Amino acid sequence: MEKLEVKVKDVHKKMLSKDALKGVNIFFDAEHIHGIIGPNGAGKTTLMRLMACLLKPTQGEIVFLADGEETPSSEVKSKIGYFPQEQSLYSDLSCMEHLEFFAKLYNIEPSVFRQRSDELLKIAGLKKFSDRKAGELSGGMYKKLGLICVLLNRPKLLLLDEPTIGVDPLSRVEIWDLIYELSSDMTVILSTSYMDEAQKCQRAHILNEGRLMASDSPDEIVKSFAVDKIEDIFHL
Repeated sequence: MEKLEVKVKDVHKKMLSKDALKGVNIFFDAEHIHGIIGPNGAGKTTLMRLMACLLKPTQGEIVFLADGEETPSSEVKSKIGYFPQEQSLYSDLSCMEHLEFFAKLYNIEPSVFRQRSDELLKIAGLKKFSDRKAGELSGGMYKKLGLICVLLNRPKLLLLDEPTIGVDPLSRVEIWDLIYELSSDMTVILSTSYMDEAQKCQRAHILNEGRLMASDSPDEIVKSFAVDKIEDIFHL
């Protein structure tokens, strides 16, 4: 499997008494960095969980395309890497212990693991912190550790739910650099409430109150709404 794409087709999702998504249609084409952009409560996390096969739509469907062919979710799950917004690492395990845990989870051969883990730790700037417990890492380092754990299996679809939330500005830059460096052969979909991060994506999909407002390159969206920047769309 070389390329993995996602079609979100007329997706509605009711969470308790709330309509979290209301007829969303998006095509996430392969080998691009896609941003799901919107304020808190827009439906971003719900959409990410649907694509990670953790939830099912109330109406509509999530369609996966492997090399252009529609493929059941059961056949692509192993190619999906999902990093949730919530803290998901074990505070008492070190960086290396986390990588070893994920290697066993992904059934990665020891020789392959040694090469990949060493490469990822170096790229993430965590090599000298490999023995440090996750609970003792800064917010930015914690996020980078979570990201390389997900990347250990070399997924074809990488889902990152608010990967830069709660970290300092420098760490945000470092996390984006890491995404750019490691995702050249992946379809990357990330969500963010930081409007300026839309410009870092090749495709931007603007969500608000469960509805899709726009889906295009950031520059084309700004042009079509005749605004100066993405965040101005929410004030029209």
